[in-house]
Amino acid sequence: MKKINLILIAILLSLSAFAQSPKVLVVTAHPDDETSMAAVIYKISHDLRGTVDQCVITNGEAGYKYSTLGNDYYGLELTDPEVGRANLPRIRKQELINAGKVIGMNNIFFLDQKDAHYGLDEHEPLDTSWNVAWINTRLKEILSKTKYDYVFCLIPVPETHGGHKAATLLALRAVKELPEAQRPIILGVSGSSKTDTAVLRFNQLRSYTETKMDGDTALYRFDMSAPFGYKGMLNYKIIVNWEIAEHKSQGTMQLYMNHGDYENFWYYALNNPAGKAKCKELFELLKKIPYKTREY
Repeated sequence: MKKINLILIAILLSLSAFAQSPKVLVVTAHPDDETSMAAVIYKISHDLRGTVDQCVITNGEAGYKYSTLGNDYYGLELTDPEVGRANLPRIRKQELINAGKVIGMNNIFFLDQKDAHYGLDEHEPLDTSWNVAWINTRLKEILSKTKYDYVFCLIPVPETHGGHKAATLLALRAVKELPEAQRPIILGVSGSSKTDTAVLRFNQLRSYTETKMDGDTALYRFDMSAPFGYKGMLNYKIIVNWEIAEHKSQGTMQLYMNHGDYENFWYYALNNPAGKAKCKELFELLKKIPYKTREY
């Protein structure tokens, strides 16, 4: 009986350590896609002393159309397609590195694939612009080298960027190809506001069974608007704003400051159902505010 109790204690300690210092890989198509989960990344890296890495598939050079204000800031005519495509890979890499410092990103893996143009068709990057076989190999190398507890990616809803859908598909496939015992829990991410009149529902991207969700709504969420600090005047939207501000070449990104209240996390059906308890524990820990309340 004593031996069994010791084993149970060891298991509980292991699960607690898993939740409190998780290792996370964020897989995105572009530099700046991580803003959709910036608050949770910050909480994991700072409050839980976890490790968060990012794998970004393209350099985002197709973002030259939104660089009007960036022209003056960087002293280059970035809105000229030739100039933008030549310089934005370097600029946007550095912007992401700067943004990563704000939220506590550990390593950033750049896969340097072509960002052709904006479109909703995931077939364009998968069949034309990207070296899919190489990306798959590289993702599995990254996943195998560091035993991640979680992979975060954007949910592949039909109306999102084709590159976003393609990046998520490749992340799901790489996780699925790992031995089952070695698979991290993979979660999809979306945002929402308290003023939304309808709950986003999504179950699967048509023709891609690997995108099937456990249910049709997010199972977990983090409230960025939860108040703290003197007179409750602060919240985690401030951190997200700091992170967004680093992506200066992309003028439209700045419009997302103070946008939304929740970062929502969806549980993919390819995960082991037992992983839901670990996710629940993680998001309960993320709710905790570590700052002392001071009176003046």
